[in-house]
Amino acid sequence: MSAIRKIAVLSVSAGAGHVRAAEALVATAKLHYPSVEAIHIDVMELVPKLFRKIYAEKYVDVVNRHPALWGYLYHTADKQRDDSTITRIRRVIEKLNTRGLVNKLKELQPDAVICTHFLPAQILSRMIAKKKWATPVWTVVTDFDVHALWVHQRLTGYCAAAEEIAWRMRERGLADTRIEVTGIPIMPVFAEQRSREVCAKEAGIDPKRTTLLVMSGGLGVGAIDQLCERILAIPGDHQVLALAGKNVALLDKLNVIAAKHPGRFFPQGFTRTIERLMTCADLALTKPGGLTTSECLAVGLPMLVVSPIPGQEERNADYLLEAGAALKAHDLAGVDFRVRQLLTAPKRLAGMRERALAIATPQAAQTVLRHVLG
Repeated sequence: MSAIRKIAVLSVSAGAGHVRAAEALVATAKLHYPSVEAIHIDVMELVPKLFRKIYAEKYVDVVNRHPALWGYLYHTADKQRDDSTITRIRRVIEKLNTRGLVNKLKELQPDAVICTHFLPAQILSRMIAKKKWATPVWTVVTDFDVHALWVHQRLTGYCAAAEEIAWRMRERGLADTRIEVTGIPIMPVFAEQRSREVCAKEAGIDPKRTTLLVMSGGLGVGAIDQLCERILAIPGDHQVLALAGKNVALLDKLNVIAAKHPGRFFPQGFTRTIERLMTCADLALTKPGGLTTSECLAVGLPMLVVSPIPGQEERNADYLLEAGAALKAHDLAGVDFRVRQLLTAPKRLAGMRERALAIATPQAAQTVLRHVLG
């Protein structure tokens, strides 16, 4: 192994996925490379409060409340010229607000840096160009897509979610020798074998009944209560697990619904053992974030992706649909139709499970570290 002994893993808490990928890399380093110190830094903890509010909190707000606007911004930024006025202004704002990150890195003096978000990758790329940073920097793209904001010529290497993403990176001018196909980093527990019976018992459900897992991410956003009522109304012997995340108001609504469906509906709040709930499920109804979909694939859990937002979620959904690991629904009527289809076609559901496992990369975090450490 190389002389690398300290790695700084940089994320941005604009949505949960980038942070979860960073945490997965740190956890994997502790498990497989005990002589390497991996330190996770959320860039948003080192920036001024106003910048954090605009950059992170407003991102989540726009994505959830105005998805069409987010889609427009996503595609517009992907086509933005590198020397445009808007790009130059954005760079100045980022530079002024990320001095805390630069100071932290100079204090840590890591032997390598891994970025799970494009913001720190941009900052370090510009520092490399000005010969103010010499430590190797790797970027891990956390969706089944590659956006222009992720692409920088001066970084040491790139980790792509799939072969097609690597191909598109080359198309954008990145050298083939700097691109590795690794998958998206997820926690080491997703590579472990678990018993459906044991996990179902922990969740208080029947392991023999068809189980639908309704997820909305750690923040618990979306009209999950309406979706759950719709699928509970579908005839059959299925049971439903629903995750409210950190949304207490949503959990209260789900508990009211649970009182009407004893023994069939099981709402939960935030969980740190999502892999155990996935193990006892037959179908996940979810937004197609890069981390969530990678976790589902790792345990062979087919997906019904619901209303993917334009941009990265749309690209993630396309990847899953083409692979045969998921179906897509645009609204509640679509959810109702697709669930009815799958509940009466267990062989189709089993085929989706096989195709999910075929494209899964549960060891992605370990693969990333192996390339970084040489």
